[in-house]
Amino acid sequence: DSRDVIAIEKTREYRGQYHVLGGVISPMDGIGPEQLHIQQLVQRVSQKTIQEVILAINPSVEGETTTLYIGQLIRPFTKVTRIAFGLPMGGDLEYADEVTLARALEGRRELE
Repeated sequence: DSRDVIAIEKTREYRGQYHVLGGVISPMDGIGPEQLHIQQLVQRVSQKTIQEVILAINPSVEGETTTLYIGQLIRPFTKVTRIAFGLPMGGDLEYADEVTLARALEGRRELE
């Protein structure tokens, strides 16, 4: 979501490129990986030299599912991290304050 990009930009902690997925995997809502921009991300990562992909996905069950799924797909090509938690479970990035988002970016961890 472009609002999430704006929220991250306001922190001034990240100076890279973005890839907006367009949502999260949610089988209950009929949204699978095919409905999102996941394959385009895999193509970008597999065709370019990218040092790290930081996953900034809302902390929810669907967000966790999406994070794990993407991690499995792109880990062979690059380092994969996700922003640290500090955001409330079920919360949206666009409503988080700048300090919380900045700390979440600083505390990101590599997926294992």
